[in-house]
Amino acid sequence: MKKTKLALGMTTALVAFAAATVAPEAAAHASKKAHKHAKKAPTYQTVETHSSSFSHSNTSNAKVDALESQLQAMQAEIRSLRAASGRAHVDPDTAKVQELDQWMNSVKSEGTPSKGAKDNMVFFRGGYGHNNDQRGGTVDPTGTAGLAGVFPGAIGDRDAWYAGAGFDFNINDNLFGMMNGTEVLGELMFDYKQLGERKVNGLNPAVTGLVVNSAAVNALLPNGANAQSATVNALTLAASPKIKFLKGSNFRPWLIPAGMEITVISPPSDAITVLNPGMMFGAGADYKIWKDIYAGADVRYHHSFDNVDGVNPDGITAGGYLGLGF
Repeated sequence: MKKTKLALGMTTALVAFAAATVAPEAAAHASKKAHKHAKKAPTYQTVETHSSSFSHSNTSNAKVDALESQLQAMQAEIRSLRAASGRAHVDPDTAKVQELDQWMNSVKSEGTPSKGAKDNMVFFRGGYGHNNDQRGGTVDPTGTAGLAGVFPGAIGDRDAWYAGAGFDFNINDNLFGMMNGTEVLGELMFDYKQLGERKVNGLNPAVTGLVVNSAAVNALLPNGANAQSATVNALTLAASPKIKFLKGSNFRPWLIPAGMEITVISPPSDAITVLNPGMMFGAGADYKIWKDIYAGADVRYHHSFDNVDGVNPDGITAGGYLGLGF
């Protein structure tokens, strides 16, 4: 529109200049013709110029709009490409590997021992034992009138040494879900315990000589009186639950809340009884010294439900052991 107005202004100025330079008549005549021409020509020129300018303007605007839309499309595509490049492409196999890695890390964080760890153990033990009461013995009528000094009397030993072995079998690794890193084991164990030295079994040695020289006794006992010695000992068999702490660590403390135990005594009681059931309680710890080799120490208390016809095997044992994991 501005271009059209400018063209009209220039045309009017030229016509006015030409009318001023000619004769009045010619100027008047020319002015009439110019005026008529100006009415027609400028109108046509104005319409033509306006139409051309409008068409050119529309074409330019269409091109600009097309370019702008293309530019916006390119910008959108660039933004999408940038966003896609910022996100790493996740392959299904890679996702599975990452999931396995996360699972392994979670397992490690729970303190699960590494592959190949030995949960079971065989151990060999030994140490010192002490009975609460005197052992007692076979034929112990020292309080009977007229027989005092004839029989050897009570076996007074209370101290002993012991040696044994056992097995630990893994049952659970987390105290049945109540405590992580706390292992539940089943222990099977046997001990041989010897009290003191050999004791005369039966009659007093002085009496034995008299008996052997007696014709009446020899008639009844052709092989003579029993003057042999007997070793005072006991064999213990036990089965117990064992709770062991700090699984995966080199140092492992443990305890036995209560276990079943059977004691076999020798010589037998005065009533010729040899078996006595009871219970065992214990505590200890072991340390992994190299690979699957362990060294440990323990203390156990042995309690019987009743004496064995005058023989009470209750007492304590304390010592060390050497274990092998398997």
